[in-house]
Amino acid sequence: MELMADSGKAICDHFGKKITFLNVLRKMSVDCDCSGTSAAPPVIPDIGMLASTDILAIDQASIDLVYNLDDERKKDLIERIESREGLRQLSAMDELKMGNKKYELISID
Repeated sequence: MELMADSGKAICDHFGKKITFLNVLRKMSVDCDCSGTSAAPPVIPDIGMLASTDILAIDQASIDLVYNLDDERKKDLIERIESREGLRQLSAMDELKMGNKKYELISID
């Protein structure tokens, strides 16, 4: 997870303020996108899309939305995240001062 944060920092440092981050929380499976057609079927309900110029804020908001779901189906995804130390990426990004963990969700519906 630290290497993912380091890689992200290098990209953010290179492009600076020219980056906008988009996270799509739709049809989520417990498997990585890289699993392709062999991934477990999606079980998490569609949560929505997020956009930000702050990489840490958008990732923190995304994880918070998953954890705060009022749906029993989230437990397998949370177990997968935690069993692979997935939250470490957020703390590593914070240590690298890649953004702010605080955010405000603004709905555009």
